[in-house]
Amino acid sequence: MSRAAKVVASLSVEEMTERQSRSEHKRLADEIARHDKLYHEQDSPEISDADYDKLRRRLKAIEERFPQLVDMFSPTQRVAPTPTTAFAKVRHARPMLSLDNAFSDEELQGFVDRVRRGLEREIDLAPDAEIALACEPKIDGLSISLRYEDGEFTVGATRGDGSVGEDVTANLRTIQDIPHKLKGKFPGTIDVRGEIYMERAAFQEMNRRQEAADEKTFANPRNAAAGSLRQLDPEITATRPLRFFAYAWGEAEPRPWKTHSEYLKLLRGWGFRVNPLSQLCRTPEEVLAYYRQMGVERPSLPYDIDGVVYKVDRIDWQERLGFVSRAPRWAIAHKFPAEQARTRLNGILIQVGRTGALTPVADLEPVNVGGVMVSRASLHNADEIERLDVRVGDMVVVQRAGDVIPQVLGFVPEERPKKTHKFHFPTHCPCPLETPVAAEEGGVVRRCSGGLECPFQQVERLRYFVSRGCFDIEGLGGVHIENFHRDGLLKVPGDVFRLPEKADEIGRREGWGKTSVQKLVAAIEARRTIPLDRFINAIGIPLIGEATAKILAQEYGEVDDWLDEMLKATRERAAYEGLPKKEKAAAEVGPSYGRLCNVEQIGVTTADAMGEFFREGHNVEIIRDLRRQLTVQPVTRRVVADDARLKDKVVVFTGEMTSMTRDQAKARAEELGAKVTDSVSKKTSLVVVGENAGSKARKAAELGIPTMTEEEWLKLAE
Repeated sequence: MSRAAKVVASLSVEEMTERQSRSEHKRLADEIARHDKLYHEQDSPEISDADYDKLRRRLKAIEERFPQLVDMFSPTQRVAPTPTTAFAKVRHARPMLSLDNAFSDEELQGFVDRVRRGLEREIDLAPDAEIALACEPKIDGLSISLRYEDGEFTVGATRGDGSVGEDVTANLRTIQDIPHKLKGKFPGTIDVRGEIYMERAAFQEMNRRQEAADEKTFANPRNAAAGSLRQLDPEITATRPLRFFAYAWGEAEPRPWKTHSEYLKLLRGWGFRVNPLSQLCRTPEEVLAYYRQMGVERPSLPYDIDGVVYKVDRIDWQERLGFVSRAPRWAIAHKFPAEQARTRLNGILIQVGRTGALTPVADLEPVNVGGVMVSRASLHNADEIERLDVRVGDMVVVQRAGDVIPQVLGFVPEERPKKTHKFHFPTHCPCPLETPVAAEEGGVVRRCSGGLECPFQQVERLRYFVSRGCFDIEGLGGVHIENFHRDGLLKVPGDVFRLPEKADEIGRREGWGKTSVQKLVAAIEARRTIPLDRFINAIGIPLIGEATAKILAQEYGEVDDWLDEMLKATRERAAYEGLPKKEKAAAEVGPSYGRLCNVEQIGVTTADAMGEFFREGHNVEIIRDLRRQLTVQPVTRRVVADDARLKDKVVVFTGEMTSMTRDQAKARAEELGAKVTDSVSKKTSLVVVGENAGSKARKAAELGIPTMTEEEWLKLAE
């Protein structure tokens, strides 16, 4: 975000000029569209519901003050992005709309007052007339529409953009809560609508099974439900513990019910599950009491809810009130605040990641937060602990950010024990090697210097070593690596290529059969020849990723040349650092170190991080061990023609590419003479911006670096 945009974003809506409001309106619309796609299509939200609601509320406030900014493309005028998956499309007979939100008792009262004024205007409602509201828990799941013709279930679809959804009929037929044929007397045609969800206990059990099978696990029940329903193979969906609550309708011919509460009774008779906690409230006091009772019961419910939905009970009144943009005037969702709880901080643990980064984790007395038992929460880094000043023994406040990620908000001062001590971040890794911890200059991350000898890093590095962007060894997933490491079969990367010698021993292990062992051995043997760039990337050197590994491979060409140059650069740096201060000013750093620093995307910081890595003899021995077992293919230096369109240009790709893969786009850029990198800096010449672009596009704008769309890139790359 540019400095000017940051200034505008910090203004209240009342302070904005019309010109500022246009800029902020576009920024919010783009941000909301990106989060909509992440949530509805990819089932991987990046922000909490509360933060998302803040974006929409600010956008709505701008449009209320500057109504000329409202157009058909505004997020306030639609429900969600148009579905773009492999599923067929289904157009809803009646749109599936979203609901406006209330976040306080005052906003709820405002809704009730608007309903009353609307009915007084439409039907001359008496000032003291009762307005009954049908109240029900707001299930945190996936909205679905089920079409029944002559009582037979024919088509099931997701909400999609409200007008067009995805056809998931085959998957829905596997869910026991959804009847294939209605019972009793029913309309000839009806769209029954409701929520697909997953109960918490079933979600946790499913995640345990997924992890044991070394398959993808889900962050929360909502994501699990959405991901399970949108499987291309219905047999996979059938294995997932999905449930369904019915609560609404779309098209219905004929429609004999006159109230919402009457419709819920009919749903039960037809064979649907209806939430037993649904209740008819006849006064604002009853409505608020229901909301508070749901807040109390929320932790003990078997499923996640994030609020309460209120609907005017009488259908004829709903029809008179009508709709506004994307939401009905006769219904609203009353959201719960982020749930918090107090618990005791029993300890602060240190976890070590793949690159040696030390992450402090709060060890908590188990506490129920939003229906989930929380016993651990990340404290992120040493600076965050210092900011919070949390100490072992403190009573702390815990919140699940977005009702998903546990976080410690702070301690309760009045309940702090008399004898507590500030937490001192360890100076040595908690691994058996007890190697020193190094703090990155200007950063907050502290790392174990033990490298590949650190047992904590070994497991994470082995996971990375066999991953898709590195050696890509199928059949050797995270669970297998942990078990093999625990039992001494795997310690360093070279041990992966010694596993075929232990095939008989592996075959005797639980869960391994003759076929699975044969496949594993074949997968390993197929990777004994590997390009230099993938070899460098797989080693797991701090600050070296896939793109930088390619640049290093291009620079040094041969694996032996690369290793020799890294060792020379390390010795030269150490010799320079060992000079007296007076001599440093006149001394020159050696040629190998200077060459490394001048490689594109390396620089002094990365070169020094590499030096720390290569100073550890065990890291070098691990590389040499691999070298003895593998054939590392050299990389032919790319010769760029003088007339190449992108000669000496530094190009960055960000966002999703729709016409080609990211790798294909990078390869084409390199063919045109460009150097492709993963980060935006002052040296960047061009940023190609795909869909859902994030921070890289914003940084390019801040630095004034030219950008182009994917379509413009395709024309350039022809």
